[in-house]
Amino acid sequence: MPSTPIDSALFGSMFSLPALAPLWTDEAYVRQLLVVEAALARVQERLGVIPAGAGQTISAAALVFQPDLPALSQSLLTDGVPVAALVEQLRAQLPGDAANWVHYGATTQDIVDTAFVLTARRALKILRGELDWVIGRLAALAGEHRHTLMAGRTHSQQALPVTFGLKCANWLAPLLRQRERLGELETRLYLVSLGGAAGTLAALENRGLEVAQALADELELGCPATPWHTARDSLTELGGWAANLGGSLAKLGQDYILLAQTEVGELRGQGGGSSTMPQKQNPITAELIVACHSVSTGLLAALSASAVQEHERGTHGWQVEWLTLPQMLMLTGAALGHTARLLVGLEVDAAQMRRNVERSAGLMLAEALSVQLATIMPKPEAKALIKKLVPQAVAGEGNLVELVRAELGERGAGLDWDAIREENYLGSTDELIDRVLAEVPAD
Repeated sequence: MPSTPIDSALFGSMFSLPALAPLWTDEAYVRQLLVVEAALARVQERLGVIPAGAGQTISAAALVFQPDLPALSQSLLTDGVPVAALVEQLRAQLPGDAANWVHYGATTQDIVDTAFVLTARRALKILRGELDWVIGRLAALAGEHRHTLMAGRTHSQQALPVTFGLKCANWLAPLLRQRERLGELETRLYLVSLGGAAGTLAALENRGLEVAQALADELELGCPATPWHTARDSLTELGGWAANLGGSLAKLGQDYILLAQTEVGELRGQGGGSSTMPQKQNPITAELIVACHSVSTGLLAALSASAVQEHERGTHGWQVEWLTLPQMLMLTGAALGHTARLLVGLEVDAAQMRRNVERSAGLMLAEALSVQLATIMPKPEAKALIKKLVPQAVAGEGNLVELVRAELGERGAGLDWDAIREENYLGSTDELIDRVLAEVPAD
């Protein structure tokens, strides 16, 4: 197995999203570095910071230049980043004086960080599309199954009746918040990086802020108040969002695993077979969703630690970002893709859900019984009566509702026994589903 399954031809489909993979290749990375160098040269020529014609010459060459990747790789052992060697290779392709104006006034980190932002913007556009599809599918399921009765479970034990539509709405609600969070963080993430050697733009003299704004405009990015060489909050926020979204998806995946257990049997769908037990349908797709999140949370810890960067330019924290953020975005994409596959093939066994409710022998109505009994007797007496009869229902000696009814005799004649049925003890379920669905974007 390769050191990272994400990049493996064999395992990649498990831990990556096909649409994201092309963004994180060596070729794509170097291409984005050249895009930034080209844009910097263009705006500097336009502003008169570098000689006329130099910017267009640099830009034209940079956008078609095919760098020597093995040579760049070798330079990393001494330089730590490929930009210096890349710039030298590009200069060698340029005629006349233009070579002297490549990378003018910038530092390596400016190019690398801006290139990462451009790549992240493309990646997040893809993730947003996947997230929107999952949101739409869950919204449809919530509406379709708003009256599909099932057991609500707390501490993995049957508690009160709910509907599968409400469960879908509860899976959906955090995803709507994750979508909102994405829009908020994008305004803080999509920022140009241009600060020069120590974040003062000194090499550009009195034109630094003007160049930074022009570069931001050229690349359709924002321009921060100060360079962010060692202020990495936007990147840790991105990682936090990726892990947070992964957690919301993993909750859905874990619920599916539990509801698809043989003894429960309420959901079926995407699964895999066993090599020795042909009767099994293993919940592989859901397992992958949870696995992606488990790894992402570990990467988040490393990314959070990397935010402690020294003075005006950091040391090791930068490299930790390279080791974590691309993987986290790939794992988040994989989790979204697996969630979509799971929802496409989802089979809801409403009849089995009903059977599991009936297996509770009325125990899920203990609270409903207490509420009704309190209308004809003191609450402590009602509670004591229920407590007395619950063990009999648990032991299989009858349905709790019927046991209570028999115990009360004529005294219970005035109770609303229709209200003490699972399908009638759903509280505000319909309204809760509608409130979530009202937040789903119309587009």
